[in-house]
Amino acid sequence: MTSVRVDSWVWAVRLAKTRSQATAACRAGHVRVNDAPAKASQPVRIGDIVRTRLHSMERIYRVTGLATRRGSATEAATNFEDLTPPAPPRVERPMTVYRDPGAGRPTKRDRRELEKLRGRDAFLRPGDE
Repeated sequence: MTSVRVDSWVWAVRLAKTRSQATAACRAGHVRVNDAPAKASQPVRIGDIVRTRLHSMERIYRVTGLATRRGSATEAATNFEDLTPPAPPRVERPMTVYRDPGAGRPTKRDRRELEKLRGRDAFLRPGDE
């Protein structure tokens, strides 16, 4: 066997939960083989690069084995090499400050404290720290 259908391979290596989901992903353009949009029946060979955009994540795989039937997760992992670059580090944002409902409009002092909490103390006067 020198090639396998791309939808069958995506399902067999557990990138999609069902074969019909794999076929639908191919039809929607979420699967690319060697940087070209893949139809469900397109053949996949060893060494091909498969890009998927499933579950709101872009993943890149190199085909190292051809699978036609779905097996265990450890068996499926032998059929591809994950080339996806690591995700960028998450940017920490300051916690949002909420006021109690019905507390009314913040006073000038309250606004200054909120700005200080948010890290924007540009409005502080020299003696307000």
